[in-house]
Amino acid sequence: MSQFISVFDMLKIGVGPSSSHTLGPWRAAEQWVKTLREHNFLEKLDAVKVDLYGSLSLTGKGHATDLAILLGLSEADPEYIPIEDVFIIVDRINTQEELYFKGGKTIPFYKDSIVFNRDFLPFHSNGVTFRGFCKGEEISTETYFSIGGGFIVQENDHLEEEIEINKKNFPYPINRAIQLEEYCEKENLLISDIVFKNELEINSADKIDAELSRIWDTMLECMYIGCHTEGTLPGGLNVKRRAFGTHQKLIKDATYKNPQEWIKAIRSTEVKFREILKWVSCFALSVNEVNASLGRVVTAPTNGSAGVIPAVLMYYLVIENHEADFKQIKQFLLTAGEIGSIFKKNATISAAMGGCQAEIGVSSAMAAGALTELLGGTPAQSLSAAEIAMEHHLGLTCDPIAGLVQVPCIERNSMGAIKAIHAAEIALETNPKESLVHLDKVIDTMWETAKDMNKNYKETSEGGLAVTVRMVDC
Repeated sequence: MSQFISVFDMLKIGVGPSSSHTLGPWRAAEQWVKTLREHNFLEKLDAVKVDLYGSLSLTGKGHATDLAILLGLSEADPEYIPIEDVFIIVDRINTQEELYFKGGKTIPFYKDSIVFNRDFLPFHSNGVTFRGFCKGEEISTETYFSIGGGFIVQENDHLEEEIEINKKNFPYPINRAIQLEEYCEKENLLISDIVFKNELEINSADKIDAELSRIWDTMLECMYIGCHTEGTLPGGLNVKRRAFGTHQKLIKDATYKNPQEWIKAIRSTEVKFREILKWVSCFALSVNEVNASLGRVVTAPTNGSAGVIPAVLMYYLVIENHEADFKQIKQFLLTAGEIGSIFKKNATISAAMGGCQAEIGVSSAMAAGALTELLGGTPAQSLSAAEIAMEHHLGLTCDPIAGLVQVPCIERNSMGAIKAIHAAEIALETNPKESLVHLDKVIDTMWETAKDMNKNYKETSEGGLAVTVRMVDC
């Protein structure tokens, strides 16, 4: 049975700075409270203890894992919560030392209720255990694992919902890139066409369009906010926001009132090679500066790599095709989502499992393949572009300074976006039948590289830049 992963699983709306260390634990806490309600334990509950393990513990403070736990236990929804409410809820819990549940129930919750353990659990490096008590007796214990991109699982999960979805008769079941390529060739369809037909098995055409539009609107708003916000990022590294200054120089005296008018204004600016590079970089930086500030972004496929796909899609809209509209946006997102799902099925999108190649590398591959389709490439060329992009991210480590998703993470989104565009151009001039390396081979290689990589370079802040550059140096 082929595993089905929807484009909406790969492109999730959430709050930064990390999909695996913020959004995943947030969803895990929400799920645990839901479980308490289902078993009628919530009314008995009078104390909670949370244990973070492995990478969630080692870089949890920098990734706001503890804040995400508070928000999840408070039953806030990361997709829809007003960003200003994030800080209001966290401050209230920390000040009053109480958790508030829907319906009015409150229980004590102290700063030491969340414990950071350096131990790694065997199943996955991102583990979190929730324990609920009634009069000193433990009444509920659940352990969840955040496996990247906001996905959460339990070690003994039967994954009933996933099994039910995969019982459906999808017209084009896909596990490997070669299957996708063969379907496209046999049916004379683009990658986005194949993906759309599969998505129709679980959603209506109108629902698919509405959700893709919401995803793009979130990406666009994120870029807009990032390009119009100056200052310093939170966390203690005193990283200056750079998108604002770059944007000011590029946009000059253009006038606009909203993100849609902004796109038109950018289209009228100078488009020499250096300016194009700066625009792409500006778009990518803007997203990840918003992400680093606990803003709302789209995991693509993760929060740490959220800037690559919007930057490349924006490049297409403002540089390559001024007539482009939702049709092209839809194509891009469907294609990108499918390429990302193949990486997830056969390797990983978790930096805690595979280093930054699993985040920036995958996002660059997703963007490269999607851009190639929009530029008129064949499905085989799109997959070739994804292969080229990942090939030149193999072995990229995850070593965030102070555990913050800032240095080198933010700049890496800019580099990943530029590489994606370059990979697309190379692929468009390539006959895929003459290529020595297929996308499936590079995915397999990425996974073997991930398994061989020293654990210090897998989002632990115990290797690389995180060791050579300390907080006191900044």
